[in-house]
Amino acid sequence: MATIAVHRGDAPEIEAFLAQRIYEYNAAATGYDDAESFNAVRKDRSGAVEAGISGYTWGGCCYVSYLWVSKALRGKGLGSELLGAVERHALAKRCAVVILSSHSFQAPEFYARRGYERVARVNDHPVGHASIFYAKRLDAK
Repeated sequence: MATIAVHRGDAPEIEAFLAQRIYEYNAAATGYDDAESFNAVRKDRSGAVEAGISGYTWGGCCYVSYLWVSKALRGKGLGSELLGAVERHALAKRCAVVILSSHSFQAPEFYARRGYERVARVNDHPVGHASIFYAKRLDAK
């Protein structure tokens, strides 16, 4: 009988393998095989990333995995600029909704101000805090 062992640390080859198998299953189940990753960054003059956003589109939906702005640039509109760029990208890809999450100690008010509706909350992720999930319907005018 084979044993299962949990290993610590990153394993990009395993994650890529699993992601591909899940995508194959999901595409077969839904008929959507149009997944595409995206990212956008702002770099300083030396080429260091000051802010960025990444995620994917699939099946008429856009999912933002990460949005980060360096501490020195927070509150200057850069997060809104990045999110706006992704929303425009999502509209161009004919997405109907953008989905993302934020921890309660991160920037939930930021997303509410940008028109995102809280759709779920998972308490104690991490313990003493929460994960908050948001969605924003896109208007394809």
